Amino acid sequence: MSNVSHPRLAIASHQLLSVLVESPTVEAFLDQVVRLAEAATPADACGITVGRGGQAVTVASSNDFAAQVDEIQYGADEGPCLDTLRGAGVVPVDDLAGERRWDNYRPHALAHGVGSSLSLPLRVDGQIVAALNLYSRTPQAFDSRIRQHAEALAAQCAAALTLALRQADQAQLQEQLGQAMASRAVIDQAIGILMAQQRCTAATAFDLLRRASQNRNRKLHDVAADIITNVTGQPPQPPRPFRP
Repeated sequence: MSNVSHPRLAIASHQLLSVLVESPTVEAFLDQVVRLAEAATPADACGITVGRGGQAVTVASSNDFAAQVDEIQYGADEGPCLDTLRGAGVVPVDDLAGERRWDNYRPHALAHGVGSSLSLPLRVDGQIVAALNLYSRTPQAFDSRIRQHAEALAAQCAAALTLALRQADQAQLQEQLGQAMASRAVIDQAIGILMAQQRCTAATAFDLLRRASQNRNRKLHDVAADIITNVTGQPPQPPRPFRP
């Protein structure tokens, strides 16, 4: 990661790891990122835009100002954050009043109070997955020095986001494995009951269970759970939580 020498940005940089560890979800992490970025720069507001299903969505904003300016861009289908999200890289706007780009976005953003902005890409595995958007009511708020430090902070945010997404994927995988193991445990218990009742092998008992599932048009797990409930008088007990 790049070195961040600006005092406030350096503090934000060091806080990122703690935020990542303490955030229970990716959404909670992003909520903290925008607050850190706003506090560490001259921005009056900060938001994060991602693309979902061909549409841009604000997934986190430090206040309503950022969310509203983002929405102006989505409605106009143009603007600095959309340019960044679409591959333009870092898009600085030193003085929106003097801009000649974005004829549909610019007048509405000016009326809303935007003086300058800075949109930065967040890359995960080399792909732009989001745009970090800094907005100021003052023109020229993001000089070259602030811009350099903000780019370094964005790179660190992207690295932390990569870890957060991988953690989320791992958590989802663990949940799926846990569910699969729980379902398999119920099926195995039902097979054991059928083996005792029918005096047959495990393969034959599983075939009986499978055919019952097909004939009743019900999931194998549900048929197995019914067998256990009918024999024991109680529904299957959940297994111990999965631990990788």
